Amino acid sequence: MASLMLLVGAGTAAADDAHPSLRFAVSFPSSVRQAAADGRVYVVVSRKGTPEPREQIDITGGVPFWGRDVDGLRPGSTAYVDGQAYGYPLERLRDLPSGRYTVQAFFNVYTTFHRADGSTVKLHMPCGDGQDLFNSPGNLYGTPQTIDVAPRRSGTIRLNLDHVITPAEPVPAGGTCQQGNPADTPHVKHIKILSPSLSKFWGQPMYVGANVLLPADYDASGNTRYPVEYHFAHFTTNAPHGFREDQGNAFSKWWMSGSAPRFISVEVREENPFYDSSYVVNSANLGPYGDATTKELIPAIDTRFRTIAAPWARITAGGSTGGWEALASQVFYPDVYGGTFAGYPDPVDFHRHQIVNVYGDANAYDTIRDWDRTPRPDSRNVAGDTNYVMAQENLWELARGDRDRSGGAWAIWEAVYGPQGADGYPALAWDKRTGAIDPAVAARWKPMDLSAKLAAEWPTLGPKLQGKLYVYVGDTDTYFLNDAVQLLQQTLDARTSPTADATFVYGRAKQHGWSPYTAQEWFTVYADYIARHAPSGTDVRAWRGPAAKARLNASGGVIMPPEKSVGLPR
Repeated sequence: MASLMLLVGAGTAAADDAHPSLRFAVSFPSSVRQAAADGRVYVVVSRKGTPEPREQIDITGGVPFWGRDVDGLRPGSTAYVDGQAYGYPLERLRDLPSGRYTVQAFFNVYTTFHRADGSTVKLHMPCGDGQDLFNSPGNLYGTPQTIDVAPRRSGTIRLNLDHVITPAEPVPAGGTCQQGNPADTPHVKHIKILSPSLSKFWGQPMYVGANVLLPADYDASGNTRYPVEYHFAHFTTNAPHGFREDQGNAFSKWWMSGSAPRFISVEVREENPFYDSSYVVNSANLGPYGDATTKELIPAIDTRFRTIAAPWARITAGGSTGGWEALASQVFYPDVYGGTFAGYPDPVDFHRHQIVNVYGDANAYDTIRDWDRTPRPDSRNVAGDTNYVMAQENLWELARGDRDRSGGAWAIWEAVYGPQGADGYPALAWDKRTGAIDPAVAARWKPMDLSAKLAAEWPTLGPKLQGKLYVYVGDTDTYFLNDAVQLLQQTLDARTSPTADATFVYGRAKQHGWSPYTAQEWFTVYADYIARHAPSGTDVRAWRGPAAKARLNASGGVIMPPEKSVGLPR
């Protein structure tokens, strides 16, 4: 058990107006970590003993926690979580009612990066965990302690960080835990490469990787080459589409059967110091992840596996974050990919960044009028009830980490879409405490606004993208993402010379995650689409298989399986 001591009347390191002595003193021994550490120290409290308090943190229904930044904390030295620490859902320690709590200390360790742009930043480098902050290898945590806490009584509660999180998968000798080290199976292989461009940008070795699902007959098919689905999603070391070698689910049985078209499916792994995914574009704060993917990772995949290494045989797909990545990859790299099937993408038009108009609204958290203000919803259910509002998620992220170091969605959007600030961290599009939007910063998001980019660059992009953009979303998306999709559709519907011939499909009363097809059906769609776009005279029989029976949906312009069709764009 970790050491615990209540020091009555010890006083605080920083004054708290209401309760000047309440503080938590947190330290770690040299047996846990020998080197000094920069990072963010937290204290988490819960009325329940299980699971551990750090596992109970959430936007709604979560337990209180407070954090503050620490530099150069040495073994045996003390970091204080006191009245100056910022917390959620209780902002200050003084807001905690007296009671008996299970208390746990945690330390999120930062790495110092001396970047090629001249900036020096401190961020947490994930280790095969996808930036899962409270379970990330290298971070420290204490054994939970059940104690009486009385904020109105003077005292210091001492907590010990007596554990370090270790990687979930063994790290090979001379290897790295970046992007994980999942084991290969007969049909699922993994690739990880050192990225020269990212390593130069970040000032230290940086890796990217991928999970590669091979077709059933790959080993027995001689020199046959296959088209590729580049499927984007949040970080995972699992097989694409949940494939299982024991064929323990419907997709796996179908993939190994004679009914499936023969494809290679690739899931990119790009955890990074800001998030579990890079958004696969070049950005000021994350660096050249777009180039690392298209110019380094894809050639490595083409070299190692029997892909058809041509744009017409590569399609992009994904949902949510992966939906934005699938669409953005096609838009930013139209000469690399041959078509996109993007589901419920993260905001694609910043006039509706969820429901915030970053270009025109004064405040991200509230709709402000002369005499009143209304909180903006952030998440809803299909009936229209609000799950939580904008301020809640943003303040939850702020308590996890300032300077967009929370590992959260709003932080990564600011890091990917926006410019770098004077301090080297992302420039804030709005004040994290108040929601007040900085229009100068917001205006600099436009290069990442996919709708704006397509409108501005259509004379160049149009001939390369005509008929290659397919987007689907539920019309009551949990995070209001359908609003931006509709604006994107309006933008593309207005394009001429050439027309966009883009397809938009909306699921009636469907929320986030809705798809008109199963994964099996999508591969039938992909196979027919690629066959239609293959160079004249290409023999597609080796991989297309039964997909040849699919038909053209004459109204929507999309190849659809014969047993199913979807609604038309409204």
